[in-house]
This record gives sequence, C-alpha cells and structure tokens, in this order.
Amino acid sequence: MTALDAVEIDIDQNEFFTLLGPSGCGKTTLLRLIAGFELPSSGTIALQGEDITALPPHRRPVNTVFQSYALFPHMTVAENIGFGLRMLGKSKAEIGTVTERMLALVQLEALAGRRTDQLSGGQQQRVALARALAPAPRVLLLDEPLAALDLKLRKSMQLELKSLQAETGITFIFVTHDQEEALTMSDRIAVMKAGRILQVGNPRQIYDRPEHRFVADFIGDINILEATVLEARDGVATVRLKDGTKVSAGTAAGAAPTGEVAIAIRPENLRLAGEGESATITGTLENLVYFGAASNLHLRLPTGEDLVVRVPGTFAEGRYTPGASLGVSFQPELTRVLA
Repeated sequence: MTALDAVEIDIDQNEFFTLLGPSGCGKTTLLRLIAGFELPSSGTIALQGEDITALPPHRRPVNTVFQSYALFPHMTVAENIGFGLRMLGKSKAEIGTVTERMLALVQLEALAGRRTDQLSGGQQQRVALARALAPAPRVLLLDEPLAALDLKLRKSMQLELKSLQAETGITFIFVTHDQEEALTMSDRIAVMKAGRILQVGNPRQIYDRPEHRFVADFIGDINILEATVLEARDGVATVRLKDGTKVSAGTAAGAAPTGEVAIAIRPENLRLAGEGESATITGTLENLVYFGAASNLHLRLPTGEDLVVRVPGTFAEGRYTPGASLGVSFQPELTRVLA
C-alpha cells in the first residue's frame, strides 16, 4: 500500500500549517514521518536546511501532541510538564522556571499539584500542550488533539491554540479532518486525498478558489452543477449548463478548461431574484432548513440537479412554501469552473 504518493511541501517557520483530509488520506502518516516514528521509502525530510530523515525521534527538535494526550496519570500537572526537560538532563532550577512559565502560558498555575487524572478534558489538553512546548521544539506536531472535546470547548481551544502559536513563535503542524477547525486556525492548509496533496493555500484561497472538485466539495457546503465549456480565456469561462443556460464562471490561474466540467457555487453566494428581476436559473423549493443564523432553501432544478441557497435565518420564515418556483442569480466572480 502506498500511504503517501509524491508528496512535496514546504512549511514556513513560525507558521500554523494544517494537513486536512478524510480518514485514510495520509495526513497522520505524513506527521509521523516528520516526527521520526516512520521512515520514508524514498525522499528526504529537511528542517531549516538540515536533513533529518535518518535521525531517530528523540534527536529531532520536534515534539508531538497526540489525540489521546498520553499524560502520566501518576504524576502531577507540574511533573508532567517538566518530564521532557528532565529527560534532557536540565537542572532542577531550569525545570522549575520553565514549568512555571508553561503553567502561566496555559493558565493552569492553580492546578500545578493536581494529578492529571483529576482534570477535565480541556485541562488535560492544556497540560499536553505545555509538556510539548516546554523543551522549546522548533516544530510542534498536533495529531487531532481536539477531537475528544465537546463542541463548545473545542471552539474555545481552537482560539487558544492559535494564540499559543503566535505567542511562542513555534511552527505548528496540525492534523484534522474538521474543515471548520482548519479554516479557523490555519495560516495555510494542505488538502489531502489518497496520499496526495491536491491544493495548498490560505483559508480564503482554499474556500473561495478551490482548484479541484474534491477540494470544493470537502470544504464547507457547495453546489456542483454539470456544464460544458464553450469558451475560456483570461480567467473566465463561458459554459452551458445542462438546461442550456449560458453562464460565466471563474477559472483557476493559468487554466483553460475544455469539454465537460462542473461549476461550483457556495450557497451563500447565490441570491434569490426579486419580483421583476431576471434570474440565471429557476428551481422548485423542496425543503427549508432553519439552523439559527441562516436558513437553507433546497431547490430542485428542471435538470434534476439540487441547488441550496443560503439566506439569513429569519429571512425565509413564512415567506416561502414547498412547491414554490424560485429564481436564483449568481455572480461569475463567485463561481468556479472545476474539471
């Protein structure tokens, strides 16, 4: 089995870099290669110009925070944080100073003497982070460390992690399958599938300008409509939808798509046509789903394709009923052509 296939990537110093993809795509394998827990069958791993491919894990200036945290239950919080420093042979005074600084960084000073099995999930996660940061590694690897937390705590810890990375200046390489988590914290994201990196970019590039159908479909909600390219130049393509409608849509930089393609449109980038306004396409309302800040209108197009339009939460209340015919328009610059 090929776990990673021709992966080549550069990660900047002091960057919060996220490996994002579904289970089995190779993101954890890539993290383990960087940590030294696995060896590549070919290629090299370099850290600031130094080839570390053959170095064992304990000799790499890299630390890992695991999903299970792997804390020592018989030790106190302070002893857990200082463990790595003791293994490095640091003096008791230095261990004490660094441990105090780490406790303050993760706001656990009051719990320094408590055993880790007496802590909540969020507190254990902070201890694991502090223990990994204490030896001042050049790179911190995080293997889905928030997966076991409840939703509200997970969102809080996302902001804390980003703040910690900015404060320490250490390069964070974060593994997750949660798209919202990646968009919230990352400076850049690498989207992976079947052992390959499909696209690397900042959150806005990944969300607004996907270069592959998988990336568009995996990141957030999106509408995919089949189309045929009629003409493409200067970053814009004219395409014909299945019902014969001609529309314009943006293309990836340097791309000149031809033949059968798809166009991708985010639900929030679609607009319901008002009375008397012309619409790009028309569909029949099948369902309306309210989820607080927004509502999703699920339309069925004459071609049999589905289309979701997102509107403010209370906008559609009492205004539309299933079976209604609704016109929809969209802007070419907010639409992407995907092969």
